[in-house]
Amino acid sequence: MAGFSHRARAPVDIAMVAHPSVTLFVDLSEGDGLTYDVGGRHERGAVVVGLLPGDVRTTGRGAGECLQIRLEPVAAAAVLGSPSDICGLVVALDDVWGCAAERAEARLRAAASWDERFAIATKILGRRLVARRPADPEVAQAWRRTRASRGRVRIDRLADEVGWSRKRLLSRFRSQLGITPKRAARLVRFDHAAHLLAAGHSAATVAAASGYVDQSHLHRDVKEFSGQTPTAVAAAAWLAIDDVAWPIPRPARPRPVAAGR
Repeated sequence: MAGFSHRARAPVDIAMVAHPSVTLFVDLSEGDGLTYDVGGRHERGAVVVGLLPGDVRTTGRGAGECLQIRLEPVAAAAVLGSPSDICGLVVALDDVWGCAAERAEARLRAAASWDERFAIATKILGRRLVARRPADPEVAQAWRRTRASRGRVRIDRLADEVGWSRKRLLSRFRSQLGITPKRAARLVRFDHAAHLLAAGHSAATVAAASGYVDQSHLHRDVKEFSGQTPTAVAAAAWLAIDDVAWPIPRPARPRPVAAGR
């Protein structure tokens, strides 16, 4: 989790960059707050950004605060329900949670500090995680291996490692995480490449280090996942704050980190 405060009265206009997680935003601003735009669809308030959202912009005006929560897809499958329903979309949290979303948002707004908000959110997510059926252990293992390999593990090898046939892995992975193993690997590889670009490495160096055939291959993936060029992604404000909001290495016992921007 991360808490963001924007205190300036100037307009906010930030292009989001796809990440291998399902993301929750709870806008705690007064007034109109933030708007999330994707494919001509607009959402406000508390929203869920599914995997592969494409070209998403966050816009707004004035001061405010926002709680952002990243859920790995395995956890999101339990916390949010069917991931295939939100894959590629930005949807209102109350469309997913119903009345529970409004109650959660009210509790977070009433909290006196970021630490209190983090504690409230942790309890809410924890209860839902325990109450719902998790993804199959084999699917969870396949996802972890995909992340650990930075998207460069072959599907046949994944199937062998979890003891399933390729067909079974494809079917269960997609039904439970809302994405195919191949597509998941491409998203993870893109994420690694995007952060290398943001760190100042050249497109040629990033392409070679991330397993792309050449710069053109990198350019196509960057365009598909972000709607931007490698040059634009390298300068993305969204990635520039990652090391602040999500510090690495993380503590042995995960705890929320507040980052004011």
